[in-house]
Amino acid sequence: MTDDGVGELGERTLWHGRFAAGPAEELMAYTVSLPFDRRLAADDIAGSRAHVRGLVRGELLDGDEAAAVLAALDDVERELADGTFVFVPSDEDIHTAVERRVTEIAGPAGGKLHTGRSRNDQVATDLRLYTRRALLEVAERVVALQEVLLSRATEVGDAYLPGYTHLQRAQPVLLAHHLLAHGWALARDVDRLLATRQRGDVSPLGAGALAGSSLTLDPSGTAADLGFSAVFDNSLDAVSDRDFVAEALFDLALLGVHLSRIGEEVVLWSTDEFGFLALDDAYSTGSSMLPQKKNPDIAELARGKAGRLIGNLTGLLVTLKGLPLAYNRDLQEDKEPLFDSVDQIILALGALSGLLASSTFRLDAMAAAADSPYSAATDLAEFLVRGGTPFREAHAIVGEIVRTAMEGHGTMAELVAAHPRLGTEAADLLAAGVSVRNRTTRGAAGPDAVSAQMERFSVRLATDRARIVA
Repeated sequence: MTDDGVGELGERTLWHGRFAAGPAEELMAYTVSLPFDRRLAADDIAGSRAHVRGLVRGELLDGDEAAAVLAALDDVERELADGTFVFVPSDEDIHTAVERRVTEIAGPAGGKLHTGRSRNDQVATDLRLYTRRALLEVAERVVALQEVLLSRATEVGDAYLPGYTHLQRAQPVLLAHHLLAHGWALARDVDRLLATRQRGDVSPLGAGALAGSSLTLDPSGTAADLGFSAVFDNSLDAVSDRDFVAEALFDLALLGVHLSRIGEEVVLWSTDEFGFLALDDAYSTGSSMLPQKKNPDIAELARGKAGRLIGNLTGLLVTLKGLPLAYNRDLQEDKEPLFDSVDQIILALGALSGLLASSTFRLDAMAAAADSPYSAATDLAEFLVRGGTPFREAHAIVGEIVRTAMEGHGTMAELVAAHPRLGTEAADLLAAGVSVRNRTTRGAAGPDAVSAQMERFSVRLATDRARIVA
């Protein structure tokens, strides 16, 4: 680098006029963001086009200059797309690279591209454009996973399995009910993703470095041009705000937690000990040493990567917590966690969708596990309640019967039939499939309630698809 800020290849930094000497190699190596912010190229070009049109409206560029710059932006877009764009050592980020190449193509007119614009409002605009697009893609993929869950729930009909609390068998539930429980959690994720997208749909372009501009810029026009629904109200806030990134990372982390929970159940259900689910060969792996193994790697990674997503969120929050207004270079650390979380979630959603769509549910094993007479203990207590017994007393009566049966002093059916306050009518509640059919309240796990729930879930899916399209 020469003493006027020009490198050995003749490239200049964006700030070379202020400095008598060029930047040290160590500075450039440490501060460069091009390796990861290159994915913002399309957003940067879109923002630059809108900025050029705004400069024309403000009479800061004439028609010929604007045409030259817009044509150069088209050329840069093509070069980036076909891989012929040549990056140079002074391209510390994608914004520098695009402007440098536009100026090479358009000549002096290209030097006006950055008029009234700072990289501070430029990068904030690019990142909002990216986030807006990425969250929509994630929401679409969440809905696709929900559709798989609904399809499998419809397919299994009235099949049932044990429901668990504390990972101990509790009461039987329809398999469809269990699958839809995950579907409703994912519906909340869609809500959050779309709400975060809406709150972040604010254009920072025109805020400049931190204080706006004395030039005749058109922030409202460029916002409309880029499809933003709102324009910034405070230039300091516009360039320093990364709430939308933090919110997106939270949404993705919580979505990852929900996927982790699905993964955990797949891991458990596919064990010989549970035997509830058989993995398709295409969505499982083998062992390098143990020939008999079929491993649920997708499920395990969905579980494991939740920690990575949570780490991305907490890392950014720590970065943001001590920053004074307005822009600080610390904010460069907003992109890698966001890009990584988006990438990992998209991969997880696709892989889990395929796994769940292709797996085989072992319905006989589920039913056998759910038909334990102990799973109907609550039904017995409710039988007594319907006869006027206070619930706490009913709970104690049934609990004593369970203990007696477990100690080997008779079967549950025998003890219930012989009990003076229960009898054979109550003993009939222990028959296979009876308990789950008795779950009839709204949102409950029985056939009638689940049928109504599936209708509501179908309506919700259709509504969310329409929201995403809109």
